[in-house]
Order: sequence, then structure tokens, then C-alpha cells
Amino acid sequence: MSLSRRGLLAAGGAVGALAATAAGTGAATAAPARNNGNRRVRTGFDRLAADGYALLKGEKVGIVTNPTGITSDVRHIVDVMHPDERVELIAVFGPEHGFRGTAQAGGSEGRYDDPATGLPVYDTYLKSGQPLADVFTASGVDTVVFDIQDAGARFYTYIWTLYDCMEAAALAGKRFVVLDRPNPVTGRAALGPVLDPAFGTFVGRREIAQAHGMTVTELALLFNAQFLAERPVDLRIVKMSGWKRSGFFDTTGLPWVPPSPNMPTPDTALVYSGTCLFEGTNLSEGRGTTRPFELLGAEGIDHRWAAAANALDLPGVAFREAYFAPTFSKFQGKTVGGVQLHVQDREVFDPVRTGIALLVTAKRTWSGFEWRADNWIDKLTGNTRVRTMIDAGADTDEVVGAWAQDLAAFRAVRKRYLQYR
Repeated sequence: MSLSRRGLLAAGGAVGALAATAAGTGAATAAPARNNGNRRVRTGFDRLAADGYALLKGEKVGIVTNPTGITSDVRHIVDVMHPDERVELIAVFGPEHGFRGTAQAGGSEGRYDDPATGLPVYDTYLKSGQPLADVFTASGVDTVVFDIQDAGARFYTYIWTLYDCMEAAALAGKRFVVLDRPNPVTGRAALGPVLDPAFGTFVGRREIAQAHGMTVTELALLFNAQFLAERPVDLRIVKMSGWKRSGFFDTTGLPWVPPSPNMPTPDTALVYSGTCLFEGTNLSEGRGTTRPFELLGAEGIDHRWAAAANALDLPGVAFREAYFAPTFSKFQGKTVGGVQLHVQDREVFDPVRTGIALLVTAKRTWSGFEWRADNWIDKLTGNTRVRTMIDAGADTDEVVGAWAQDLAAFRAVRKRYLQYR
């Protein structure tokens, strides 16, 4: 996803068996689906639909979603809800890349009427605060629903669309419902540096870890209590059933839809929270290849980088000397040298530590290494510490150790909002 632009509350009674409140309670019957013999996880939408949309009864509904908002049989939830008389869906709100996913990184679809349903589609990208609240007011909705697949990293902008929409819904006096989907890289642990609020941008509004290890409903609960406490939104969540914190996406039985054009597979998400840091350098992060964020490189890099990275013996990952020619973005049409990450044991692989190790070794083995001139790396890591320590010659352990105290504090806060075992 491009990065170049820009009190816990569950007021009122829970409506319907699915209205999991701030405490995370609620139960529901299983949602019917076609060809679901291998299905293990039921998403928040599955459970909402199985309950006949009782949580939304009597409300004019708008939904913030994108191509990942699908059922287990790969129908889009807007296409499912629109003709259903049990729910009054009157608007759609599109994030970065758009509702139907026609825009590349750093773009959106603007305001239009959806050809398939006739519903008005409003653009939320780069809108926040009162301007976004005005969009919700103009749409005529009573309740805003959020259903988008996240990738598990702080700088993946959909969670900040969630945050901005929660804040705007509170300003507009709208109720807010979050439908849960799996964290594709598990919810076992939070990893990496915690954002310093002085570095807040659309790739990190508030103080969470670089790999947060949470689902979107858990983040919504944390946001409402920790960061929106002065004006919390009237929040409801609908949890998944069958999801465990240790589960990777391929254990869920759910279909994968790329949440953005450069997040083609769950394997991409596995490395993304570490290797996206290369967006803050003059190296290619693999955009314009079939393995974005797994291929990294630049003109002039040779076998020495892979050798240096492998010498660190990082857990669960090996590095292959690789050459590739991006079809767009950095080094478009040029053959560059670098590495390909091969995750060999995802149970022990640490993407953030690996990303730091690759930055350290790239700088040491390639004389052409540079940070982006705007110090974008500081926005990605949430502080100046990573950049300045690497420039000063720190090794991987020293850089990782520098955020240990902040990370421990975030983990303690995070624990209060976890909804799954």
C-alpha cells in the first residue's frame, strides 16, 4: 500500500445475538454457505448475515469496504446485502484503492454510483475529522459498518481508515459496527517499534507496534478506549467464530483476495511488516514484480548482500541472491540485484527483526545505500531511532533492543482488548 498520501464504549443494548459488545460477548448460529466443507472460520459478516442482520434492523446502513469484503463463496458482501430486504443498505464508502479495487497505490475511485447495485459510493481516502463526518451525514446513514481485510502491519492504511471513520462517525452521531476478519499473520504477538505520536501520519496515526498482532475488532476496541476516549463512537463489534490467535490465513478455510494490488498472497503479508521498510530507502521493495516485498534490490547489488544476511542465521528465513526487472515503480525496466526472502519456518520467523537485519546488511554491503531524502523511514518505523542507529553502525540486536521497553508497554495495553485465544 502506498504511503505517500495522506474509554471503551458500546452504548445501548446489544441488538441481536451477534452484537458482541466491548466485552466481546455474543453467540450466533453458523452462517449458511455454499461448498463450505473445509471451512473453519466464520467471519463477522458471516455471523451477521446468519442472524438475519438483526444488529442493523431499522437502520439505514452504509459500509466501508473493498474487494476483500467477500463471503466464503466469494460473493461481495455489498452484492449480497443490497437485494436482501432484511437490511437497508443505502451507501458504500471506499478506502485507498477504492471499493471495487480499480485504483493503484496512493489512489482511490472518487464519488460515483456503483454500476452493479446503483448504490452511491463515497470516497474516504485522505479524509478524516469533520470533512469525513460531513460525508457520513450527507449519505443519510444511521450506522456505518466496516469490513476490510487487514494485513497486520501498522503502516497498512486500512486500519487508519478504520480509526478515521470511527472518529468521524462519533462527530456525525452515527453508530459504528466492525465486522471481524483474521489477522493473516496470526495474532500471537506484537512486534517492532511503537509509534511516537510526533511521527503520526496516515501510515501510523497512533501509538501501536509495527506488527500489532490484532484483528480489526480488537483494534477498534483499543482505538475507542485509548485514543478516542474524549469522544468515543457508539461501537459494536461482530467477532469471528473458529479463529485462533495462532492461526495463519491458510488455516482459516477462507478465500484470499489481495487487499491491495501489491499484497497478492498471504505470503506477502507474512514478510510485509518488515520489508515494507525498504520503501524508506533507494532500494526496490519488489513492486512491479510477482513477489513484492519478498524481492528487494537495486542496481549494483550483488551476491554479498545475501551472504551477509544468511550469515546472521536469522530464525525461520533464508536469503537467495536474486536478479529482477520491475515493471513499474523503482528501477522500472532495469535489471537489479538483491535478495529474495524464503520463509522456511513461519512459526519462528520474526518479520520486523528480519527487516532491520536486511537494512543493516544492505547498508554495510552496498556503497550506494541511501535513505529516502524525506526520511520516510522515520514515518514507517514511527521514530528517528532506527535510521540514526543504523547510520551510527548499530547491529541488528542493538536496534531491536532499543524498542523493547516501549513494546512491553504496548503489549500490556493490547492485552486488555484481545477477543480470541
